[in-house]
Amino acid sequence: MAAYFFRRFLLIIPTFFGITVMVFTITRFVPGGPIERMIAQAQQAQTAGGISPSAEGQSQPLSEEQIETLKKYYGFDKPILVSYFLWLGKVLRGDLGTSTRYYDPVWDMIRERIPISLYFGTISILLVYGVCIPLGIAKAIRHKTLFDNISSVLVFIGYAIPGWVVGVMLLVVFASYWEIFPLGGFVSDDFEDFTLIQQTQDIVWHTVLPLIAYMSGSFTVMTFLMKNTLMDNLASDYVRTAIAKGLPFRKAVFRHALRNSLIPIATHFGNNISVILSGSFLIEKVFNINGMGLLGYESVVERDYPVVLGILVISSLLLMIGNILSDICVAIVDPRVQFK
Repeated sequence: MAAYFFRRFLLIIPTFFGITVMVFTITRFVPGGPIERMIAQAQQAQTAGGISPSAEGQSQPLSEEQIETLKKYYGFDKPILVSYFLWLGKVLRGDLGTSTRYYDPVWDMIRERIPISLYFGTISILLVYGVCIPLGIAKAIRHKTLFDNISSVLVFIGYAIPGWVVGVMLLVVFASYWEIFPLGGFVSDDFEDFTLIQQTQDIVWHTVLPLIAYMSGSFTVMTFLMKNTLMDNLASDYVRTAIAKGLPFRKAVFRHALRNSLIPIATHFGNNISVILSGSFLIEKVFNINGMGLLGYESVVERDYPVVLGILVISSLLLMIGNILSDICVAIVDPRVQFK
Protein backbone atom coordinates (compact mmCIF):
# COMPACT_ATOMS: atom_id res chain seq x y z
CA MET A 1 0.00 0.00 0.00
CA ALA A 2 2.87 2.38 0.79
CA ALA A 3 4.25 1.91 -2.73
CA TYR A 4 0.84 2.71 -4.22
CA PHE A 5 0.50 5.98 -2.35
CA PHE A 6 4.10 6.87 -3.15
CA ARG A 7 3.29 6.49 -6.86
CA ARG A 8 0.16 8.59 -6.39
CA PHE A 9 2.18 11.37 -4.82
CA LEU A 10 4.67 11.21 -7.69
CA LEU A 11 1.74 11.48 -10.11
CA ILE A 12 0.93 14.89 -8.63
CA ILE A 13 4.00 16.36 -10.37
CA PRO A 14 3.02 15.76 -14.05
CA THR A 15 -0.65 16.47 -13.29
CA PHE A 16 0.19 19.79 -11.67
CA PHE A 17 2.52 20.58 -14.56
CA GLY A 18 -0.21 19.89 -17.13
CA ILE A 19 -2.88 21.94 -15.33
CA THR A 20 -0.69 24.98 -14.81
CA VAL A 21 0.76 24.94 -18.33
CA MET A 22 -2.72 24.89 -19.83
CA VAL A 23 -4.10 27.72 -17.68
CA PHE A 24 -0.91 29.77 -17.98
CA THR A 25 -1.10 29.53 -21.78
CA ILE A 26 -4.76 30.56 -21.76
CA THR A 27 -3.97 33.68 -19.73
CA ARG A 28 -1.52 34.76 -22.41
CA PHE A 29 -4.16 34.70 -25.17
CA VAL A 30 -7.24 35.99 -23.34
CA PRO A 31 -7.74 39.71 -24.10
CA GLY A 32 -8.18 42.31 -21.38
CA GLY A 33 -4.95 41.76 -19.47
CA PRO A 34 -3.05 44.32 -17.40
CA ILE A 35 -1.55 46.07 -20.45
CA GLU A 36 -4.92 46.42 -22.16
CA ARG A 37 -6.38 47.70 -18.89
CA MET A 38 -3.67 50.38 -18.59
CA ILE A 39 -4.27 51.46 -22.18
CA ALA A 40 -7.99 51.76 -21.43
CA GLN A 41 -7.25 53.79 -18.28
CA ALA A 42 -4.97 56.09 -20.28
CA GLN A 43 -7.72 56.58 -22.84
CA GLN A 44 -10.22 57.40 -20.09
CA ALA A 45 -7.75 59.88 -18.59
CA GLN A 46 -7.38 61.58 -21.96
CA THR A 47 -11.13 61.77 -22.40
CA ALA A 48 -11.57 63.17 -18.89
CA GLY A 49 -8.91 65.78 -19.61
CA GLY A 50 -10.68 66.93 -22.74
CA ILE A 51 -8.03 65.47 -25.07
CA SER A 52 -9.28 63.59 -28.11
CA PRO A 53 -6.81 60.89 -29.26
CA SER A 54 -8.00 61.27 -32.84
CA ALA A 55 -7.36 65.01 -32.68
CA GLU A 56 -3.76 64.32 -31.81
CA GLY A 57 -3.50 62.11 -34.83
CA GLN A 58 -3.16 58.93 -32.88
CA SER A 59 -5.56 56.34 -31.47
CA GLN A 60 -3.01 54.83 -29.09
CA PRO A 61 -2.50 56.81 -25.82
CA LEU A 62 0.75 54.96 -25.00
CA SER A 63 3.86 54.95 -27.11
CA GLU A 64 5.48 51.78 -28.39
CA GLU A 65 8.31 52.23 -25.90
CA GLN A 66 5.86 52.44 -23.00
CA ILE A 67 4.02 49.33 -24.19
CA GLU A 68 7.29 47.41 -24.51
CA THR A 69 8.24 48.53 -21.00
CA LEU A 70 4.93 47.24 -19.67
CA LYS A 71 5.36 43.92 -21.48
CA LYS A 72 8.80 43.53 -19.94
CA TYR A 73 7.47 44.44 -16.48
CA TYR A 74 4.66 41.88 -16.64
CA GLY A 75 6.78 39.23 -18.37
CA PHE A 76 4.87 39.32 -21.67
CA ASP A 77 8.03 40.00 -23.69
CA LYS A 78 9.24 36.40 -23.48
CA PRO A 79 7.94 33.20 -25.12
CA ILE A 80 5.19 31.38 -23.25
CA LEU A 81 7.31 28.43 -22.10
CA VAL A 82 10.10 30.71 -20.90
CA SER A 83 7.62 32.84 -18.96
CA TYR A 84 5.99 29.72 -17.56
CA PHE A 85 9.21 28.23 -16.21
CA LEU A 86 10.19 31.58 -14.73
CA TRP A 87 6.81 31.70 -12.98
CA LEU A 88 7.09 28.05 -11.91
CA GLY A 89 10.52 28.70 -10.43
CA LYS A 90 9.07 31.47 -8.29
CA VAL A 91 6.20 29.22 -7.20
CA LEU A 92 8.61 26.50 -6.10
CA ARG A 93 10.36 29.13 -3.97
CA GLY A 94 7.04 30.09 -2.37
CA ASP A 95 6.54 33.27 -4.41
CA LEU A 96 3.14 33.38 -6.13
CA GLY A 97 3.85 36.77 -7.67
CA THR A 98 2.27 40.19 -7.28
CA SER A 99 -1.26 41.23 -8.14
CA THR A 100 -1.47 43.32 -11.31
CA ARG A 101 -4.59 45.00 -9.94
CA TYR A 102 -3.73 45.80 -6.31
CA TYR A 103 0.06 45.39 -6.48
CA ASP A 104 0.04 43.28 -3.30
CA PRO A 105 1.79 39.90 -2.95
CA VAL A 106 -0.60 37.18 -4.10
CA TRP A 107 0.16 34.91 -1.15
CA ASP A 108 -0.66 37.70 1.33
CA MET A 109 -4.01 38.29 -0.41
CA ILE A 110 -4.84 34.58 -0.33
CA ARG A 111 -3.66 34.11 3.26
CA GLU A 112 -5.97 36.88 4.48
CA ARG A 113 -9.00 35.16 2.96
CA ILE A 114 -8.27 31.53 3.73
CA PRO A 115 -9.71 31.64 7.31
CA ILE A 116 -13.09 32.88 6.04
CA SER A 117 -13.43 30.21 3.36
CA LEU A 118 -12.10 27.60 5.78
CA TYR A 119 -14.77 28.64 8.29
CA PHE A 120 -17.66 28.26 5.84
CA GLY A 121 -16.21 25.19 4.14
CA THR A 122 -15.58 23.27 7.35
CA ILE A 123 -19.03 23.98 8.78
CA SER A 124 -20.66 23.05 5.46
CA ILE A 125 -18.83 19.72 5.26
CA LEU A 126 -19.64 18.86 8.89
CA LEU A 127 -23.32 19.68 8.42
CA VAL A 128 -23.57 17.90 5.07
CA TYR A 129 -22.11 14.67 6.40
CA GLY A 130 -23.78 15.03 9.80
CA VAL A 131 -27.23 15.46 8.29
CA CYS A 132 -27.10 13.62 4.96
CA ILE A 133 -25.89 10.28 6.31
CA PRO A 134 -28.64 9.95 8.98
CA LEU A 135 -31.24 11.33 6.56
CA GLY A 136 -30.18 8.91 3.83
CA ILE A 137 -30.37 6.00 6.28
CA ALA A 138 -33.85 7.07 7.40
CA LYS A 139 -35.06 7.43 3.81
CA ALA A 140 -33.70 3.99 2.86
CA ILE A 141 -35.37 2.30 5.82
CA ARG A 142 -38.65 4.15 5.23
CA HIS A 143 -38.62 3.91 1.45
CA LYS A 144 -41.86 5.00 -0.28
CA THR A 145 -43.39 6.22 2.96
CA LEU A 146 -44.83 9.72 3.44
CA PHE A 147 -41.58 10.82 5.13
CA ASP A 148 -39.51 9.60 2.18
CA ASN A 149 -41.73 11.24 -0.44
CA ILE A 150 -41.96 14.63 1.27
CA SER A 151 -38.25 14.77 2.06
CA SER A 152 -37.39 13.76 -1.52
CA VAL A 153 -39.48 16.61 -2.92
CA LEU A 154 -37.83 19.14 -0.61
CA VAL A 155 -34.34 17.85 -1.32
CA PHE A 156 -34.87 17.82 -5.10
CA ILE A 157 -36.17 21.40 -5.01
CA GLY A 158 -32.96 22.43 -3.28
CA TYR A 159 -30.92 20.55 -5.87
CA ALA A 160 -32.76 22.07 -8.84
CA ILE A 161 -31.96 25.63 -7.75
CA PRO A 162 -28.29 26.71 -7.93
CA GLY A 163 -26.70 27.73 -4.65
CA TRP A 164 -26.20 31.37 -5.66
CA VAL A 165 -29.86 31.64 -6.71
CA VAL A 166 -30.84 30.24 -3.31
CA GLY A 167 -28.63 32.94 -1.79
CA VAL A 168 -30.37 35.70 -3.75
CA MET A 169 -33.80 34.41 -2.71
CA LEU A 170 -32.75 34.21 0.93
CA LEU A 171 -31.41 37.77 0.83
CA VAL A 172 -34.58 39.10 -0.77
CA VAL A 173 -36.92 37.37 1.68
CA PHE A 174 -35.06 37.20 4.99
CA ALA A 175 -32.69 40.17 4.70
CA SER A 176 -34.50 42.74 2.55
CA TYR A 177 -38.20 42.04 3.09
CA TRP A 178 -38.33 40.72 6.67
CA GLU A 179 -34.95 42.18 7.75
CA ILE A 180 -34.19 39.21 9.97
CA PHE A 181 -30.63 38.64 8.75
CA PRO A 182 -27.99 41.07 7.43
CA LEU A 183 -27.74 41.84 3.72
CA GLY A 184 -24.23 40.49 3.40
CA GLY A 185 -20.68 40.55 4.63
CA PHE A 186 -18.97 38.40 7.20
CA VAL A 187 -19.23 40.82 10.15
CA SER A 188 -20.94 44.14 10.90
CA ASP A 189 -19.25 47.49 10.37
CA ASP A 190 -18.94 48.13 14.13
CA PHE A 191 -17.71 44.60 14.84
CA GLU A 192 -14.59 45.83 16.66
CA ASP A 193 -16.72 47.67 19.24
CA PHE A 194 -18.64 44.52 20.25
CA THR A 195 -17.94 42.34 23.24
CA LEU A 196 -16.75 38.77 22.68
CA ILE A 197 -20.27 37.37 23.05
CA GLN A 198 -21.68 39.99 20.70
CA GLN A 199 -18.95 39.28 18.15
CA THR A 200 -19.77 35.58 18.26
CA GLN A 201 -23.48 36.30 17.79
CA ASP A 202 -22.70 38.69 14.94
CA ILE A 203 -20.60 36.08 13.09
CA VAL A 204 -23.30 33.44 13.56
CA TRP A 205 -25.96 35.88 12.33
CA HIS A 206 -23.93 36.55 9.18
CA THR A 207 -23.30 32.81 8.69
CA VAL A 208 -26.84 31.41 8.52
CA LEU A 209 -27.92 32.48 5.01
CA PRO A 210 -24.60 31.82 3.21
CA LEU A 211 -24.38 28.43 4.90
CA ILE A 212 -27.80 27.41 3.59
CA ALA A 213 -26.74 28.46 0.08
CA TYR A 214 -23.47 26.51 0.41
CA MET A 215 -25.27 23.32 1.43
CA SER A 216 -28.18 23.37 -1.03
CA GLY A 217 -26.45 21.49 -3.86
CA SER A 218 -24.18 18.98 -2.13
CA PHE A 219 -26.88 18.17 0.42
CA THR A 220 -29.03 16.44 -2.20
CA VAL A 221 -26.21 14.45 -3.78
CA MET A 222 -24.95 13.05 -0.48
CA THR A 223 -28.44 12.23 0.81
CA PHE A 224 -29.51 10.21 -2.22
CA LEU A 225 -26.10 8.60 -2.55
CA MET A 226 -26.42 7.34 1.01
CA LYS A 227 -30.00 6.21 0.51
CA ASN A 228 -29.52 4.38 -2.79
CA THR A 229 -26.33 2.65 -1.70
CA LEU A 230 -27.89 1.47 1.54
CA MET A 231 -30.96 0.19 -0.29
CA ASP A 232 -28.75 -1.81 -2.64
CA ASN A 233 -26.95 -3.40 0.29
CA LEU A 234 -30.20 -4.12 2.15
CA ALA A 235 -31.40 -6.01 -0.93
CA SER A 236 -28.20 -8.05 -1.20
CA ASP A 237 -27.99 -11.72 -0.32
CA TYR A 238 -25.73 -11.41 2.73
CA VAL A 239 -28.16 -9.04 4.50
CA ARG A 240 -31.21 -11.16 3.68
CA THR A 241 -29.36 -14.24 4.88
CA ALA A 242 -28.46 -12.53 8.15
CA ILE A 243 -32.09 -11.51 8.71
CA ALA A 244 -33.31 -15.01 7.79
CA LYS A 245 -31.01 -16.46 10.45
CA GLY A 246 -32.70 -14.34 13.10
CA LEU A 247 -30.58 -11.18 13.20
CA PRO A 248 -32.78 -8.16 14.05
CA PHE A 249 -33.31 -5.76 11.17
CA ARG A 250 -31.74 -2.85 13.05
CA LYS A 251 -28.52 -4.81 13.63
CA ALA A 252 -28.48 -5.99 10.03
CA VAL A 253 -28.60 -2.37 8.91
CA PHE A 254 -26.01 -0.88 11.25
CA ARG A 255 -23.64 -3.85 11.61
CA HIS A 256 -23.61 -5.17 8.06
CA ALA A 257 -25.16 -2.95 5.39
CA LEU A 258 -24.13 0.48 6.68
CA ARG A 259 -20.37 0.01 6.50
CA ASN A 260 -20.47 -1.15 2.90
CA SER A 261 -22.80 1.75 2.09
CA LEU A 262 -20.26 4.26 3.38
CA ILE A 263 -17.72 3.33 0.69
CA PRO A 264 -19.14 5.70 -1.99
CA ILE A 265 -19.43 8.41 0.67
CA ALA A 266 -15.77 7.91 1.55
CA THR A 267 -14.71 8.36 -2.07
CA HIS A 268 -16.16 11.88 -2.04
CA PHE A 269 -14.57 12.94 1.22
CA GLY A 270 -11.14 13.82 -0.11
CA ASN A 271 -12.56 15.75 -3.06
CA ASN A 272 -14.23 18.14 -0.63
CA ILE A 273 -10.86 19.29 0.71
CA SER A 274 -10.41 21.79 -2.12
CA VAL A 275 -14.00 23.02 -1.67
CA ILE A 276 -13.30 23.79 1.98
CA LEU A 277 -10.65 26.36 1.07
CA SER A 278 -11.60 27.54 -2.40
CA GLY A 279 -15.18 28.40 -1.41
CA SER A 280 -17.84 29.31 -3.95
CA PHE A 281 -17.27 32.15 -6.41
CA LEU A 282 -20.89 33.16 -6.92
CA ILE A 283 -22.16 32.56 -3.38
CA GLU A 284 -19.43 34.70 -1.87
CA LYS A 285 -20.14 37.33 -4.52
CA VAL A 286 -23.86 37.35 -3.69
CA PHE A 287 -23.25 37.71 0.05
CA ASN A 288 -20.18 39.94 -0.37
CA ILE A 289 -18.04 37.60 1.74
CA ASN A 290 -14.39 38.45 1.32
CA GLY A 291 -13.16 34.87 1.01
CA MET A 292 -11.24 32.85 -1.55
CA GLY A 293 -14.29 32.54 -3.79
CA LEU A 294 -14.85 36.29 -4.05
CA LEU A 295 -11.13 36.85 -4.60
CA GLY A 296 -11.14 34.32 -7.43
CA TYR A 297 -14.24 35.85 -9.00
CA GLU A 298 -12.83 39.38 -8.93
CA SER A 299 -9.47 38.16 -10.23
CA VAL A 300 -11.09 36.51 -13.25
CA VAL A 301 -13.24 39.56 -13.98
CA GLU A 302 -10.33 41.98 -13.61
CA ARG A 303 -7.91 39.68 -15.49
CA ASP A 304 -5.61 39.64 -12.47
CA TYR A 305 -3.68 36.64 -13.77
CA PRO A 306 -1.13 36.25 -10.92
CA VAL A 307 -3.98 35.91 -8.42
CA VAL A 308 -5.86 33.51 -10.72
CA LEU A 309 -2.76 31.34 -11.08
CA GLY A 310 -2.03 31.54 -7.34
CA ILE A 311 -5.52 30.29 -6.49
CA LEU A 312 -5.13 27.60 -9.17
CA VAL A 313 -1.89 26.38 -7.58
CA ILE A 314 -3.50 25.98 -4.17
CA SER A 315 -6.81 24.50 -5.35
CA SER A 316 -5.21 22.03 -7.78
CA LEU A 317 -2.76 20.75 -5.16
CA LEU A 318 -5.58 20.37 -2.65
CA LEU A 319 -7.72 18.51 -5.19
CA MET A 320 -4.96 16.03 -6.02
CA ILE A 321 -4.12 15.48 -2.35
CA GLY A 322 -7.83 15.09 -1.71
CA ASN A 323 -8.02 12.28 -4.27
CA ILE A 324 -5.31 10.44 -2.35
CA LEU A 325 -7.21 11.02 0.90
CA SER A 326 -10.28 9.53 -0.78
CA ASP A 327 -8.35 6.31 -1.43
CA ILE A 328 -7.22 6.27 2.21
CA CYS A 329 -10.80 6.71 3.40
CA VAL A 330 -11.97 3.86 1.18
CA ALA A 331 -9.23 1.61 2.56
CA ILE A 332 -10.30 2.46 6.12
CA VAL A 333 -13.99 1.78 5.47
CA ASP A 334 -13.47 -1.33 3.34
CA PRO A 335 -10.69 -3.64 4.56
CA ARG A 336 -11.06 -5.74 1.39
CA VAL A 337 -9.43 -2.97 -0.64
CA GLN A 338 -5.82 -3.75 -1.49
CA PHE A 339 -3.79 -1.01 -3.17
CA LYS A 340 -0.96 -2.52 -5.17
